[in-house]
Amino acid sequence: MTATAPHFGPSPTRRPRAAVALLATLISLLFGLVLAGASPASAHAALTGSDPQDGAVVATAPTDVTLTFSEQIAMGDDSIRVLDPSGKRADTGAPRDRTSGGAVRYGVQLHSGLPDGTYTVAWQAVSADSHPVSGAFTFSVGAPSETTVALPSTEAGGGLVGTLYGIARYAAYAGFILLAGGSAFVLACWQQGAGARPLQRLVVRGWVTLTAATLAMLLLRNPYTGSGELADAFDLDGLQSALDTKPGAALVSRLLLLGASALFIAVLFGAYAKREDEKEKKDLTFGLATGGVVIAAGIAGTWALAEHASTGIQPGIAMPVDMLHLLAVAGWLGGLAALLVALHRTPDVTNGAVRRFSRVAFGSVLVLTATGLYQSWRQVGSWSALTGTRYGQLLLVKVALVAGLVGVAWVSRRWTARLTERTGPVAARDADPTESLPAVPDSEGDEEVAPERAAQLSRQRAALTATKEKRARDADPDRSGLRRSVMLETGIAVVLLVVTTILTSTEPGRTEEEAARGNTAVAAPATGGEVNLSLPFDTGGQNGKGTVRLDISPGGTGANSAHVWIDGPDGRPLDVPEVKLAFTLESKDIGPLPVVPDRLTEGHWTASGVRIPMAGDWTIAVTVRTSDIDQTTIDKNVKIG
Repeated sequence: MTATAPHFGPSPTRRPRAAVALLATLISLLFGLVLAGASPASAHAALTGSDPQDGAVVATAPTDVTLTFSEQIAMGDDSIRVLDPSGKRADTGAPRDRTSGGAVRYGVQLHSGLPDGTYTVAWQAVSADSHPVSGAFTFSVGAPSETTVALPSTEAGGGLVGTLYGIARYAAYAGFILLAGGSAFVLACWQQGAGARPLQRLVVRGWVTLTAATLAMLLLRNPYTGSGELADAFDLDGLQSALDTKPGAALVSRLLLLGASALFIAVLFGAYAKREDEKEKKDLTFGLATGGVVIAAGIAGTWALAEHASTGIQPGIAMPVDMLHLLAVAGWLGGLAALLVALHRTPDVTNGAVRRFSRVAFGSVLVLTATGLYQSWRQVGSWSALTGTRYGQLLLVKVALVAGLVGVAWVSRRWTARLTERTGPVAARDADPTESLPAVPDSEGDEEVAPERAAQLSRQRAALTATKEKRARDADPDRSGLRRSVMLETGIAVVLLVVTTILTSTEPGRTEEEAARGNTAVAAPATGGEVNLSLPFDTGGQNGKGTVRLDISPGGTGANSAHVWIDGPDGRPLDVPEVKLAFTLESKDIGPLPVVPDRLTEGHWTASGVRIPMAGDWTIAVTVRTSDIDQTTIDKNVKIG
């Protein structure tokens, strides 16, 4: 029996088509909302130490600067720059790999005879999992000084290029899920669906989306990891540099596999859909299934070879596990999208197809559970990282979404069980779909009918048939219930896909905790106890009296955090236009070092990264402005370090 695509007239298919279009719009809006509020991708390789340390004051100029990272990175000739107080280069050239004993280190030599002052170290590299990382810090020779160097305001991989690259990454995942999952649904669940135009369009659109996204990522790879300028996307030298990297090679491999998948699609929806001989079709099914699994696994491998799974502990196990995880996601969510399209757009999808997909989805959930547990342990590593890092918190959100998706899937299985008790297509058997439908005259046997009239009658019959089929489907409560639950599943799956994609651009909890421990080990401040001050003030204007409460923690050399509370005479929080701090060490002629805290809430200001370069008796000056013209400065001597 040849499976052919059903004809849909314009009127009766308007509502199902609008529902599917609305779902696609929802997907786009969710992606847009996430991208609009997303910050640049978090660093996956973290700076765990440096020599000199961040904020250090050294007596004599060092001969070189060395940076230590949490994992392997790729660096270019200009990846580490050391700038003197005037902004001129103080290093001699390209960084050198000084990795030893398992510690990843890179360093640059400095010019001899460097003068005293504050030096800025700016670095940028590509993490082993393909994400750009960057940062900057300062150290001083002799004593801190003013510097004309402005620290970078944006992280690597940010800006317009980062946004476009992020959109392409989301689209690539979505395209792969539709391509692989839709094809698997046809081969494993409903082979007659190979002749259904809606399913054909779904799979082809997945292929087009994945191909376009991969090409975009390949062109944007150079500016994404380098200059950040969109015009560099068409720089041939930059493109060649991107092709020489592991992520570039993975993207090229993906394009080659997509070429093979185009042939697979052509056979699946061409010769396979038209094949009538059962034996020949069975042989072709085996060949397509084998080839499809190989191609899908290869495409999934392009992610595993270039991202999280390829770095960290146990990469030999993590990469195949990651491939299985992605294939299971595609089988479940992509098949779910195909089932939704089939339920809305094809009248002859059978109960057996729904039942077979239910089994495929259940198997996919089992694979996702097993691989997800391993990936969670590998990327998080501890309970503290699960709740105390952004990666761990996103993972908890993902688990909650998966639990909700499984719950809705259980409801879908109940509807499937009710449909399984019946035979034939998933349509109504009790209602009379021909009631109140207009009759269409039959032109057969009428030799005098003009060709235009015959074509018109043919269109009317097709519209009438589609209307009958739609009314039959809508009159079936079991099918309607299944459609609603599958629609809800798909909506949750869209959100789950967004969260999963964000996870791939977030620093793993295990890495974040290791980096924090490393920074604590190499740059632990010499603490002298937390500083707590209470200073009354009077600016002389209206509502100009109050008290400043200042806490500095941990109160030692190195990085500190400061909290400032402004209280009125009645003890209640007093909102003022501006608060500033300044630190001066007169014995060493250091300072004043300005600090501008940020307003957190009414009467509460905070500043992080307040660096005290050395121990001593510091003068802390607090400036409070209560109006455009009324302000005062109060100070206090405090021993720090």
